[in-house]
Amino acid sequence: MLISIIKLIVDAIAVLLGGALLLRFWMQAIRVRPPSSVAQFTFQLSDWLVRPLRRIVPGVGGYDWASLIGAFLIVLVATSVLFLAGWPAQLVLLAACQRFLEWILYGFMALLVIEAIFSWVNPHAPLAPFVRALNEPLLRPIRRVVPLVGNLDLSLLVALILLQIAQLLLGVAFSAR
Repeated sequence: MLISIIKLIVDAIAVLLGGALLLRFWMQAIRVRPPSSVAQFTFQLSDWLVRPLRRIVPGVGGYDWASLIGAFLIVLVATSVLFLAGWPAQLVLLAACQRFLEWILYGFMALLVIEAIFSWVNPHAPLAPFVRALNEPLLRPIRRVVPLVGNLDLSLLVALILLQIAQLLLGVAFSAR
């Protein structure tokens, strides 16, 4: 019971930090300028880890590897709680890798859902263009294949289904080991 409570608290903090680090990586990878409120939140939440990591891991190829590695380190620390439950180091590392990939998939799913909500509720919301820009690299290849159906863009739905399939395959791949 105590381990479950500790894991819940650690996971809540880790998801917030890891999500900010993954968002920071994705914004810089696709070169999207965030609104000032998002930038301030993301950078203030993650600078304490990214700045020291940049001394060790410089950005190469236009990617902020320090943010991505920082997100994995957060996942690894959060997953280390499993040591308290008696898990061996190899399983903890494997679980951390699986959780890291799951966080990436869930992050993309969340961005797609947010874009869908903006399109229904308020397509002219101040954050809507930013969210659209974050989703564009995912949706562009799908839009080439999936045509509009009566002026309705189904690419969001197709992307969500593909991400869920990837999530299922990820679970199968890690459970087979």
